[in-house]
Amino acid sequence: MKYFPEGYRSILSNRETERAIKMVKDTFQRELSGSLQLSRVTSPLFVRSGSGLNDDLNGVERPVTFPLGNMNEAKMEIVQSLAKWKRMELADLGFKPGYGLYTDMNALRPDDDIDEIHSIYVDQWDWERVMNYGERNLDYLKKTVRQIYSAIRRTEFLIHETYENLEPCLPEEITFIHTEEAENLMPELSPEEREKVLARKYGAIFLIGIGADLANGKPHGGRAPDYDDWTTESEKGFHGLNGDIIVWDHVRNNSLELSSMGIRVSREVLLAQLEKRGCPERKELYWHRRLLAGEFPQTIGGGIGQSRLCMFLLKKAHIGEVQSSVWQKEAYEEAALCSTHLF
Repeated sequence: MKYFPEGYRSILSNRETERAIKMVKDTFQRELSGSLQLSRVTSPLFVRSGSGLNDDLNGVERPVTFPLGNMNEAKMEIVQSLAKWKRMELADLGFKPGYGLYTDMNALRPDDDIDEIHSIYVDQWDWERVMNYGERNLDYLKKTVRQIYSAIRRTEFLIHETYENLEPCLPEEITFIHTEEAENLMPELSPEEREKVLARKYGAIFLIGIGADLANGKPHGGRAPDYDDWTTESEKGFHGLNGDIIVWDHVRNNSLELSSMGIRVSREVLLAQLEKRGCPERKELYWHRRLLAGEFPQTIGGGIGQSRLCMFLLKKAHIGEVQSSVWQKEAYEEAALCSTHLF
């Protein structure tokens, strides 16, 4: 396996990269906060096991656990994301429709791949916003996606203003495509191959409806049943009020997912999706009981990869150029041949 494109050289030096990482993060979170009216809050690194607060992702990933000695060996879990915690926090802090929160989320996902775009260490801006129940529709989802995409493009421009060699490449508009539509167009391709074809063609896409089974009986990608709504019918008989922001990475000559997001489950959708995934017993967990009791507002939310965004905007070929983690011996060797430093 190759970790770097042939002939790759970083545009920025190691010192410049460190300064540019800070600029990307400072700029984007300011743009995101202003676009969506989000207040920054403090978030947990770990939660109590069995509370239902941790994100189960695709339902098979194992969280990192440890006993808490000063609390009778109570079992804790390092978060995998904060999809459910954020919604509870919005309720407990009394946020009103049209306003929300964001936080710096640091997580460990030991079952994730380790390659040029994946790491077991995950750093992202987790965000969540209160919405009116009547806004549970595709138009509201698309409006929010466009606001986030505009924040990304403004950040891209401001980085270029400081580092002229980092040329902007994002199209003016993001293109919306449904996973069912993509399968109809390219049934012979895998989901990953469809993403690559579409991202190359349009430059930036939002792929709608990730989690529900397609015509071939398989979902485009995995989603847990208790945060995103991937079953509600939206338009043209398609399903799902969630999706991913995916861009075309000119350095790697491949697609790159920057964000996963969606309108969150209602009471009815939660029960239906738990049944579909064969885990109705989860409704007895603490978080799920509170949602079913009507204690949480209707929200939209997601995560935006900090290292992924830095990697894309700074024209890096490997996520280890903008993030400190562990990498394969071969990756370090390839990096050295490219005169590149992996953190």
